[in-house]
Amino acid sequence: MANTIIFIHGMFLNPRSWHKWESFFSHRGFECIVPAWPYHDGDPALLRNKPSPGLGNLDLKTVTASMRSTALMYDEPVLIGHSLGGLVAQILINEGIGSLGVPMCSVAPNRMMSLDWGFLRNTLEITNPLKGDDPFVMDEDTFYKNFGNTMPREASDVAYDQFVVHESRNVLRDVMTDDAEVDLERPHAPLLFIGADKDEIIPAALCEKNAKAYADSGSAAAFMEFRNRGHFIYGEPGWEAVADYIVSWIEEQQSAVAMSTARQGDALHAPR
Repeated sequence: MANTIIFIHGMFLNPRSWHKWESFFSHRGFECIVPAWPYHDGDPALLRNKPSPGLGNLDLKTVTASMRSTALMYDEPVLIGHSLGGLVAQILINEGIGSLGVPMCSVAPNRMMSLDWGFLRNTLEITNPLKGDDPFVMDEDTFYKNFGNTMPREASDVAYDQFVVHESRNVLRDVMTDDAEVDLERPHAPLLFIGADKDEIIPAALCEKNAKAYADSGSAAAFMEFRNRGHFIYGEPGWEAVADYIVSWIEEQQSAVAMSTARQGDALHAPR
C-alpha cells in the first residue's frame, strides 16, 4: 500500500485546520495531501471577510468531484475525512478509490438520520429553505456551541480565528439527495469510523449506526468512540490520542495486506 494520506476537511473549515495532523503524519513517514474544497482555499480570516461570490451555490457533487480528482492523482491513498468530508471519503471508497478510509464524526450517507437534538437543530438551521442560497455565516458563539464545546472558550475563539470559514447551505442540503448515496452492500476497502461522545453535530451513535450499516461480510467497517470529545475532535486538546489510534489502525491494515500478499506469492512459487 502507498503511504499517501489525503485529509478531507468538512463544512466551515479549510485545509489549515489539518496543520497539526499534517505534521504528525509526515513525521511518521506519510506523504500528506490537504486539498481545499472549491472556494475554501486561503486565509480563513480573509475568506470570512470576503466570501467568494460562488460559495452559496457550492453543492455536494462539486465538492466530491474536486476531492475525487485529487485522490485519483495518487496510488491507493488513505482517505481521512471529517464531518461532511467523512461522507465524501465514504463515497470515494465506495467507488473503489482509496485503500483505507477513516470517516471522523462523519455525516452519514443514504439519508441516515438521528433524533438527537443537536443534530436536528444544526441540520435545520443550516438547511433552512427560507435562506435561499445565502451562505451560512459562522460566528464565534455558534462555533463554540457546536464545534468547540469541549474546549475553553478562549481556545475555541482562537480556533475560530485560525480555521473557520462561512459555508454553503447547499452542500448539507444535498445530503438528502442521491448525491449522498452509498451502496452499503458492495465490497469496500477497510473503514474506521471515529465518533465523539460530546459531539453536538454528529452524535457518536449515528457514526456507529453508519459503520454497522455496511453489510458486506468480507469487508471491514470498525467503530471507535472517543470520550469527552466534541465535533472538532481533530483540533481540540488531546487530538494526539485520536491520531495515534488512527496510525496504529492504518499500520495494522497495511501489515495485514502485506502478509496476505506474501502468502499469495509463496503459494504461487510453491513446488507442485
